[in-house]
Amino acid sequence: MNYLRMAERTALVTLFLTMSGLFFLSVLTREIGGTFASKFAWIEEAVRFMNIFLVFLGLGLALERGKHVGIDTLRGRLPDALLKVLLKVIDACGFLFSLYMVWLGYGLASFVLGTGQTSPTLGLPTGYFYLAPVAGFALLALRYALSFLGVIDRHSKPDQPELEQ
Repeated sequence: MNYLRMAERTALVTLFLTMSGLFFLSVLTREIGGTFASKFAWIEEAVRFMNIFLVFLGLGLALERGKHVGIDTLRGRLPDALLKVLLKVIDACGFLFSLYMVWLGYGLASFVLGTGQTSPTLGLPTGYFYLAPVAGFALLALRYALSFLGVIDRHSKPDQPELEQ
């Protein structure tokens, strides 16, 4: 699991830094490039697609760290035995929903790849970009399964230092 976490973090940081660098290059070429700037029109589209991958690839890490939005008013008032059952039901539903999204995303990506559609400025098959939700929800399903099996504890709150006033 540590290798997967490291690979995810590395991919996310690399994507983010690449996006930042490309945007800087795009602004620079527009400011000083004149007609030369039109050769860099592909940057906008590339960064947009990178952002899609950035969002979806971060799903699993965000869930594992407890960073997904949740309503815990009821959870805080349940007895421990009932709370454990509720958390298992949540993990099972999340796992099943994530697998369903992987299946839908794969079907959509296959369909778009079959059409032969390409992106306007990059010239890449558009179906590849539809694989971002497939990968992201697969990583999310993995985290839900690991939480359900008790391999990871995504529900515990890490000790947070007190804020000084």
